[in-house]
Amino acid sequence: MSEQKQFFVGIDLGTTNTVVAYAALSDKHNVQARKIFAIEQLVAPGEVAKRPMLPSFRYHPAAGEIAAADCLLPWSHSTELSHYEAVEGDIRGVIVGEWARELGAKTTGRQVHSAKSWLSHSQVDRQANILPWGAEDVKQVSPVVASASYLNHVRQAWNFEHPNAPLEAQELVITVPASFDADARALTLEAAALAGLKAVRLLEEPQAVCYHWYANNKASVGELLNAKKLLMVCDVGGGTTDLSLISISQNAQGEIDLARVGVGEHLMLGGDNLDLALAHIVERRLNLPKALTAGQLSQVIAQTRSAKERLLDNPKLTAATVTLMGGGSQLISAAKRCEISREEITHLALEGFFPLVDLDCTPHKRRSAVMEFGLPYAADPTITKHFAHFVYQHQDTCRKANAVLANDQPAVPDCLLLNGGVFNSQAIRLRTLEQLAQWRGDDITQLDNSEPHLAVAYGAVSYLMARAGGQKTIKGGSARAFFLVLEQVDQPAKGVCLLPKGSAEGVEYLLAKQRFNLRLDQPVNFTIASTRLEQPFELGAVVELTDDFFVLPPLVTQIDACEVSDRQSIVTEKGSKYLPVMLKAQLTELGVLQLECLAYASVDTLNSADTVGLNTHNAPSWALEFQARAQRSSSFKRVHLPHNFALACQAIEQVFGDKNAKILASHNVTPKLLRKHLEQLLGKRESWDAQCLRALFDLLIEHKDKRRRSVAHERLWFNLAGFCVRPGCGDAADIWRIEKIWPLYEAFLSFEKETQSWIDFWTFWRRAAGGLSAQQQIHIFEGLAPYTDPQYIDSRKVNAEAKLISYDDVLRLLASLERVPTTYKIQLVDNLLTRLTLKNPSAISYWAIGRIAARIPFYSGYDCVVPAKNVEKWLEALWPLDWAAADKALAFCITLMTRMSGDRARDINDVWRQKIITRLEQAKAPAIWLNMVASHVVLEAAQNEQILGESLPAGLSFLDDSDRT
Repeated sequence: MSEQKQFFVGIDLGTTNTVVAYAALSDKHNVQARKIFAIEQLVAPGEVAKRPMLPSFRYHPAAGEIAAADCLLPWSHSTELSHYEAVEGDIRGVIVGEWARELGAKTTGRQVHSAKSWLSHSQVDRQANILPWGAEDVKQVSPVVASASYLNHVRQAWNFEHPNAPLEAQELVITVPASFDADARALTLEAAALAGLKAVRLLEEPQAVCYHWYANNKASVGELLNAKKLLMVCDVGGGTTDLSLISISQNAQGEIDLARVGVGEHLMLGGDNLDLALAHIVERRLNLPKALTAGQLSQVIAQTRSAKERLLDNPKLTAATVTLMGGGSQLISAAKRCEISREEITHLALEGFFPLVDLDCTPHKRRSAVMEFGLPYAADPTITKHFAHFVYQHQDTCRKANAVLANDQPAVPDCLLLNGGVFNSQAIRLRTLEQLAQWRGDDITQLDNSEPHLAVAYGAVSYLMARAGGQKTIKGGSARAFFLVLEQVDQPAKGVCLLPKGSAEGVEYLLAKQRFNLRLDQPVNFTIASTRLEQPFELGAVVELTDDFFVLPPLVTQIDACEVSDRQSIVTEKGSKYLPVMLKAQLTELGVLQLECLAYASVDTLNSADTVGLNTHNAPSWALEFQARAQRSSSFKRVHLPHNFALACQAIEQVFGDKNAKILASHNVTPKLLRKHLEQLLGKRESWDAQCLRALFDLLIEHKDKRRRSVAHERLWFNLAGFCVRPGCGDAADIWRIEKIWPLYEAFLSFEKETQSWIDFWTFWRRAAGGLSAQQQIHIFEGLAPYTDPQYIDSRKVNAEAKLISYDDVLRLLASLERVPTTYKIQLVDNLLTRLTLKNPSAISYWAIGRIAARIPFYSGYDCVVPAKNVEKWLEALWPLDWAAADKALAFCITLMTRMSGDRARDINDVWRQKIITRLEQAKAPAIWLNMVASHVVLEAAQNEQILGESLPAGLSFLDDSDRT
């Protein structure tokens, strides 16, 4: 088979549907040559048909549920359920596509959907087997593998039809939301590679829509966009709302130029949310004796999605039936049905998601509705509020495009391009036009997009044709200016301009006039600030950073001296090694800011005036990547260390430094007095902020070997270092700090006969737990869990050892290891419950059970939470005990176990919830505990500290479910 590159292929890997378009390479000037690739798929038992879209659904059948002969595809190699070549990590026998969507509407808990949304969900391990979410007794796969399975199906369908032009050999592009962060983009590429598609480009979906419109109207673009200034692309798909601004201008030749000048923040808000809202209406209307389980709700959502699509696509239909199937022998007789009308769907969409709002409306930040299936949907479902916020955020850009506007007149785009399944509804299209026209105070031009479900795939092909010279490309220069924040002590914060606003993509910018010293063998924190100010900052300009600058997530890296080929260029200063470097930056086509450190000695002979497009590829360099479109964190504020910080460091040096360290003039600081002396210099320990704590820790870690000087030194070092590193995460360099301290766990203690030393040792690791990897936590857990085994409860030897090393503190540490497998946690709680029946329970045991069984984790992902069915089993065991005890330890344990998260896959059922609330009331539990069980609430710092068993540093806060959005 001759593997030749013959086609441009664009793949819209959508939340709800996957669409493939293509055109021959020889037709790069002929937009009419673009076609949709009809994908063969199972549409019914044993029935294969071609469809223009592959629904992005999987169905995991039970053993023996579906006959092997009913699952054969044209490229199947046998009559077994392994009917196609599965990607690595996938399970055999799954159904993909239209039939999978239909089967999921009839069966509970076996359908995978919205895998694309899970790819962008940072609070779960996206490579862990977690889908279908909340499934019981069903084999699961990761969001990456689920996404790869759709691409794999496409590849095999294509290759079956094009044996001489396999998909992996073609010119390929996969589309992603413009707001996808670097992780989600990387995971998309990983899914493509798993599917055998390794040479892939990514393209932002709003740009793809614009390319499609341009290709369809190439001959009349000048007329259609005459006098237009700014185009707003609104792409509301199944899982995301994606917003972009495209500037419209004329060049010297009178041709229309388009440039992407604004991109919205990531919004997990789309058609899925409308389906969920309809499912809640159906749930209430069915008048069921108890709330639906996560699996049942998933089944109802599948049906409301189907009903919505039928009613919006077919104007002749006035209503559709939704059926909740029964289970087992009552499959038919127990089925519940209700109707949804076109009128109520339209009313819900217009008034719930697309109401008319004022331009100054701001979306709610805190979650008010429940969060289903663990997905962090946007806190405010009002899509028009997000439109308003987007326009407000980009007022400078909008005003620049509409220079004739008066200062008090709002600047609103004058052109609109709509895309996504929700805009199949004429009512929603008209409402969106009405909304922008209301803000603008004038009519707004809608660009025609008659195929919103196919436009992204068509546009991806148009993009490839444009790259090959078939049409004009859309410029995507930087919508912001970017600065490297300079380290300065007791001075106003300053930054050096790495990329001016409007910098071209793919062009390298070298800061040839500046030289930097890059610290070697230690983690280096690169902090980037950005601004949308219209001021024309020049490359290399050093400016003061004001409140108009915003900090992006920092990047930390470490370059070892051994990696530097020219050792003579390394500079040693005050015991640290430095390498003189220059900085080179560029903005990629995907909006990623790439920064390279080039060894200065290899480029200093270059012409310093020539700073753009230099060939520096032969110079030794170290590449760093920043997500240039990442959501800004906060306005720039310079963090200063306390006034007496230098004296505090001197005190630590006196205790843990070299023997000949300089003695403080007025104090002879001993281990016993160090903590008191530090508080005299820096204030009470509780007031030390994260910046101060990490700076103290970095000094302590340099002297970790000096902890062995005495019992007092060892206890003090672990106590103070643990306080400074808690909770082990929160600072960009914490990963390096954990790497430096991890060897201390294997070393244990030098003075191991002191119980207080063990208490400080275990407390240190509990405080650092949030920074430990899953493997590190498993290592600790496996070594300590035997102390909780009930079979040793009467062993004098084990009890003596447990007393020496402080069993209670061991238990606190075990309960804090959130990343260990749930099977470990279940066994630990089972052990503790057995011990409670054999020995007087302790408050620490109750706290540990509550922490392990908590519905909302502190630092781990939702996939680390113990299943609700296990928690309900444990509630049965705890029910007969005394909840009204004076210390309220058991009542608090129950509160943590049953706290409402809003995610049905994690929450206990409503029957248990009502029983728990009544029992807590009888035990006179605090009102906040009752609220935590009754509804999803955001807690204050003090309440979170009770859960954590530890206060957090000033400047760090507990990340609750509502913050994770």
